[in-house]
Amino acid sequence: MAVRIITDQAPVETPMVSSQSGVVGTLARALVSNRKALAGIVVVGIFAVVSIFAGVIAPYDPNAIQFEPILGPSRAHLLGTTGNGQDIFSQLVWGTRQSLFLALVAGLMATVIAVVVGVSAAYLGGLWDHVLNLFTDVFLVIPTLPLMIVVAAYAKGGGILVLIAVIVITGWSYGARQLRSQALSLRNREFLEAARARGERSFYIIVFEILPNMTSLIVAIFLGAALYAVLAAAGLQFIGLGDSNDLSWGTMLHWAQNNGALLAGSPLWVLAPGFCIAALGAAFALLNYAFDEIGNPALRPVRRTRT
Repeated sequence: MAVRIITDQAPVETPMVSSQSGVVGTLARALVSNRKALAGIVVVGIFAVVSIFAGVIAPYDPNAIQFEPILGPSRAHLLGTTGNGQDIFSQLVWGTRQSLFLALVAGLMATVIAVVVGVSAAYLGGLWDHVLNLFTDVFLVIPTLPLMIVVAAYAKGGGILVLIAVIVITGWSYGARQLRSQALSLRNREFLEAARARGERSFYIIVFEILPNMTSLIVAIFLGAALYAVLAAAGLQFIGLGDSNDLSWGTMLHWAQNNGALLAGSPLWVLAPGFCIAALGAAFALLNYAFDEIGNPALRPVRRTRT
């Protein structure tokens, strides 16, 4: 028995995406309609604004020792002071800049290496595929945490560049494996055969034919690498393997632990940077889940529709 559903709205014809709007317009509309993406964008945007206008938002010099140590929260000091008499809120605001910079730069560099290695291995095939795949497998099987600790300890005091290098070295291989698998499924498609028949070079085919069809996966890999960079940098700085004179959330936790902040009666010295690390990591994770849903319709939540 057929059931006819009658709605009080006329059927709306869905227009095709015009070539003028392109991928950017389609992606923007998909992000706006996704709650996870909106939440992640808002949180990352807040941290970006704080990092840009840190000098305006922070009331004091974050490195100036000019107050009584271990003061509680007050109007003058929203989060109290450190064991050396520095304003915790000012340090938290200025620490946002380096923490966000580490996440974005390390995530971007790891993604670039993953794209170059993974896509090139899949498209070129043959000996190139075997060599690059073996190179990727070596980094996949190496224990990440011990490698990070060894490299960072060997170059201790090298500052932010050493942290970025360590994170990139240990964080690109998983994305390269995913991109290789996706590129293998595209290698023999008709549009690539047509490009080869036109006599296009391999570089043109990879950049202008393959990569645009992998945009959602590349962005998801970047967000995953940025999330990894946030947690890895904070962990290395917390155990003292970064430059302790740098100002970031990880170094704040390092000095709070060294000065016994919890026992000294200054829990916000620990909780504030820890909350910021968790919030930024959650924002990148939400954006990652959102791009997974955008790229894979099977992962999208089922929503009830009115009939």
